[in-house]
Amino acid sequence: MRQIERRVFRAAVGLVAVVGLLAVAETVSAQVPKAATGDWPWWRGPNFNGVAESGQKPPIHWSDKKNVAWKAVVPGRGHSTPIVVGQRVFLQTADDKARSQSVLCYDRATGKPLWQKELHRGNLQKRINPKNTYATSTIACDRGRLFVLFSNNAAVQATAMDLDGKVIWKTTAAPFIEKKFPNGYAASPVLYGNTVIVASDCEGGGTLLALDRDTGKRVWATSRVGKTNYASPVVGHVAGRDQLLIGGLDMVASYDPKNGKLLWDAPAIAMQTSGTPVWEGNLVFAAGGYPSGSTAGIQADGSGKIAWKNNHRIHEQSLLVHDGHVYGINDTGIALCWEARTGREVWKHRLKPPISASPTLVGETIYLTNELGTTWLYRATPKGFEEIAVNQLGTIAFASATICGGQIFLRVADMVDEKRVETLYCLQRDSGR
Repeated sequence: MRQIERRVFRAAVGLVAVVGLLAVAETVSAQVPKAATGDWPWWRGPNFNGVAESGQKPPIHWSDKKNVAWKAVVPGRGHSTPIVVGQRVFLQTADDKARSQSVLCYDRATGKPLWQKELHRGNLQKRINPKNTYATSTIACDRGRLFVLFSNNAAVQATAMDLDGKVIWKTTAAPFIEKKFPNGYAASPVLYGNTVIVASDCEGGGTLLALDRDTGKRVWATSRVGKTNYASPVVGHVAGRDQLLIGGLDMVASYDPKNGKLLWDAPAIAMQTSGTPVWEGNLVFAAGGYPSGSTAGIQADGSGKIAWKNNHRIHEQSLLVHDGHVYGINDTGIALCWEARTGREVWKHRLKPPISASPTLVGETIYLTNELGTTWLYRATPKGFEEIAVNQLGTIAFASATICGGQIFLRVADMVDEKRVETLYCLQRDSGR
């Protein structure tokens, strides 16, 4: 009888331990927002890494007439990737002539414009890279709130809005002052717990900070090296803990997203990048493009040890990682596949540059769009480059593809009567293709 009691006791203790571990895991994961099924609510998608929801079947072939659910004119100009929340699509735009910066909202089913809210007028940065825009950041949305970043009046301006365009709060997050490299702001916000995390890397003094989601008040701030960089931060659960990751400034760095304290850094990539790190297992992967090319895998256990590194220049695009392999596209238009653990080059294949948009992975298929509006679909496999389809839409494209609920949202532009006209397309299978 005593043996049975001891067994029951040991089983109960084991169950309590398992429940305790699950509770800890749940507590950690609860700080990172969850995307609803069929949504794409922030930069790099539901999983924060460019990997779309599995099981969906977006179109493989399209044109301006084929597999088009709807298209809508986008006033102004921007590289902001569309986000999709429920039955609405949101994106940022800027009117260079009016010197205004606004948020747009469209009906997901029809493409009908629902509202436009101007947040800033005037005080735009005097000079930016002609390839950049005054509306390059991507909106983040959670719990019925939109969180928006614009660079205006020599600072990063953060705004919280409801889904109908009502401003909840607006605040100056941090200075953004460029001197030697006037390229313009590009970073997107990331949400964690009850905070909105914002990066402002510039020659006027770099800052990584968190704002209270409800009030906009500063929760914490961490000083960064005063150099120009355009990377968006991201929170990943890596090496057993939540880590706030950001590339650039001649390193990849990890911070505690709860308080902004540095966990580790590694001199792995170049000063400037626009890419967002990705991760798998205990490794973080990132790339940079100026003044030198660099792509690397870093141990995220706190040691900052560089597992591998090469000199591929990947300035603007983020990487993808899938089943033990890292996929990237360098600035000369070469698609690459590396072994994630060692960095060994598995294959490479030349596509057509220039390319600014980041790749999106759906199942086993990578979608990649270049600046000329050409989108390649190819297999995420270490067996070699395997092309699935090539599609053309528009003649100018910088925003990354948003793929959710079996739909693709592409923001492209064309020159019409010597005037640049932007269009938002919703692509959806209408003939089983």
